Amino acid sequence: MRVYRNLSIKGASLERGQLNEYIEKIAQEHLVSGSSDINTYPIPKLNENFEFISKTYKLLSEHLKLGIKIHSAGEWILDNFYIIEECVQNIEKTLSLKKYRKFISISSGRYEGFARVYVLASEIVGFTDFKITEDILEQTLGAYQNRQVLSMEEIWNIGIFMQIALIQNIRDICEKIYYVQIQKYKVENIFERLVENKEKKELVFQKDIKEKDIFSYRDLKYPFIEYMLYKLRRTGKKGSKYIEVLEEQVKMMGTTVSDIVLKEHFYVATLKVSIGNCIRSIKNINRINFQEIFEKINKTEEILNNDPSGVFKNMTHESKDYYRNIIKGISNKTKISEIYIAEKVLELASKNKDGRKSHIGYYLIDDGKEELMYSLTGKKEKRMSLKSRAKLYISFILISTIILDLLLVRNFGKSIIFMGYNVLRYDL
Repeated sequence: MRVYRNLSIKGASLERGQLNEYIEKIAQEHLVSGSSDINTYPIPKLNENFEFISKTYKLLSEHLKLGIKIHSAGEWILDNFYIIEECVQNIEKTLSLKKYRKFISISSGRYEGFARVYVLASEIVGFTDFKITEDILEQTLGAYQNRQVLSMEEIWNIGIFMQIALIQNIRDICEKIYYVQIQKYKVENIFERLVENKEKKELVFQKDIKEKDIFSYRDLKYPFIEYMLYKLRRTGKKGSKYIEVLEEQVKMMGTTVSDIVLKEHFYVATLKVSIGNCIRSIKNINRINFQEIFEKINKTEEILNNDPSGVFKNMTHESKDYYRNIIKGISNKTKISEIYIAEKVLELASKNKDGRKSHIGYYLIDDGKEELMYSLTGKKEKRMSLKSRAKLYISFILISTIILDLLLVRNFGKSIIFMGYNVLRYDL
């Protein structure tokens, strides 16, 4: 059974200037190599994470029906589970193993084998307290490219990897929510038996708890203490004696009930903010105009904008995409960086100040492509002229028409013979 490595990066939330410095620093440290390692493919872990998030959602739904107070962060899961589900389904459809393997990988260190864009996305998510906006994305990608150039494919897909990192963090928060809800169930279990004195047939919470095990300081957990105090205070005088026992046991832990309540409330508030940021960021990423960001920060685009003919700047988004994809295809074929190819195209176009040869498109999609390939590889690429391609196309149409006519004639002839045979048989 294959074991997949997990990528989970945590960090303190950094201010804009600090974040830029940090991203530039990691860009400088990243050594890259060829394809990403199959063992770092994130989809298996993504599915595992979603499975636990689903488990937490089901527990929260059950507790809601039972009347157990829901963790504040858990309310985000109940209200937005469908968004998380849709996000996971979209990532699965978009990021195949074959596609992942093509991304440039980190070649050394603890992230060796992981796709560089996956590591970068996780770093950005981890050091912004999971708060991703269009402005932050543009800022951080620009900072990274001050030290290292990202490929077009990496920029286009970074949103997917950010969402993978966000799902990982939602799962981490769900583990904490799940644990707290189990502690609350334990409180409810004890409370209805010993404080409310319910008959056995009236019990909602089924597990038996012995009275001597109720407030053992060795087993007390902060969520349990906070929720038990909440429940006991709501009973008035009836709960006073239990509160005294609880306070005594907490003192044996070296702290006070008040301190624990304050810490627990602060912790819950922190989780609520974090999961809120995660879910809002998933929504934000779906709304971000990656086309605009791409054109602002992509180095290939920056180079092509210097087209001597001045044509590229005024082209439509679709035409620009077509040119960029040609460069990407050449890069994949030759293993030469997209930036180098773009610079070589610009260099060739700059040698011809007038006419169509001064437009970068002449070297990407026209007769100048042979010259470009020779300048990149030192090998002449056999490429048919426009006239030859036209002749080949016309010949293909003619041959296809002839074959189609012959098939129709043959089938028609068979039909005539078959009809004649049936008529003859009928007459006989």
